[in-house]
Amino acid sequence: MAKQSRGQKKTVGRVMHEFKHGELETRGRKVKNPKQAVAIALNEAGASKYESKSKNEKNLRRTKAKERRGETARDQKEGRSRTAARRKSAGSARGKTRAELYDEAKRRNVHGRSTMSKAELERALRA
Repeated sequence: MAKQSRGQKKTVGRVMHEFKHGELETRGRKVKNPKQAVAIALNEAGASKYESKSKNEKNLRRTKAKERRGETARDQKEGRSRTAARRKSAGSARGKTRAELYDEAKRRNVHGRSTMSKAELERALRA
């Protein structure tokens, strides 16, 4: 494998992190094979030896755009999507953490609160 750029290394690291934590999916199914995870990481990073140079560059551009938009599994799990950041800056979340929202939901006796994400808790508390 050729030398990777800093951006490619970060992408490979992110994809392998998602695999390690069971978040990496392909076609809607979790990836369980480490070799497949490495292949996906190299493909997303544009460092695959099985693709042409132009295809690798296209894959890296697509992946970086996805990372900027906050559409990776890691970003979605941690609530770091661009829309969440926009909502937070608008003041709807008032800077509350998920734990604070959960405590409020517990106080109001919201059903199903233990399995809700931060965004779902916000919606349930607004209603």
